[in-house]
Amino acid sequence: MLAPLSAALAAPCSFEAQGEGRVAAVIDARSLRLTDGREIRLAGIEPVSLESAKRTAALSAIVAGRDVILRGEDDAPDRYGRQIAFVFVGGEENSVQATLLAQGEAFAAADIRDKDCASALLAAESAGRATKKGIWAGHSATKNAESTGDILAGNGRFMLVEGRVLSVRQAGATTYLNFGRNWTRDFAVTISRRVLPSFEAAGMAPKSLENRRIRVRGFIETRTGPRIELLRPGQLELLVN
Repeated sequence: MLAPLSAALAAPCSFEAQGEGRVAAVIDARSLRLTDGREIRLAGIEPVSLESAKRTAALSAIVAGRDVILRGEDDAPDRYGRQIAFVFVGGEENSVQATLLAQGEAFAAADIRDKDCASALLAAESAGRATKKGIWAGHSATKNAESTGDILAGNGRFMLVEGRVLSVRQAGATTYLNFGRNWTRDFAVTISRRVLPSFEAAGMAPKSLENRRIRVRGFIETRTGPRIELLRPGQLELLVN
């Protein structure tokens, strides 16, 4: 039951209704098919593994055979013809996404533009982490910024990385938050000049992050060392030093 969380989690991601239907099948940890043939991809979350039978079963337990309402900012399909939506089981206040996050079955995504919705999803994820549910029962869900090898092994995948920012430097139009002393090999976070104002407005000016412990989320890229590009402040969380 997620009743204590409903007030915080229900309203922020209740965008306009974009249709409804009955769930015929769960495809993977983030996708389902309705009886009318539409394929729905859950917005706002990143699964630990799409192929994980356990994560797929967690989604099935919530939606299989149920009537659902789809909500979102628009109903335009993605390039694969899937509808991206927040899914609400009929009669439930919480989104399916919030339920999965609170159960520790997924990560909050990094691409939600609506700030209130993004905050609500992070709150649901934090609830799962605090109660050590699902992926949070162990210590491998979040990577240590100093463990470069572990991060490199996840090239192209979505990750959460925590660590202390050792230095901040600017090169051209890019600001680097460095977590190691070897700039070309160790993990770093990049912020482009065009999005800097949004971080400054959120009280996260890069220079103020020096020597701070932070958590970042996003897809790992390997150019020289492993990198996560920050496009919005919701990808960065300040931690207690």
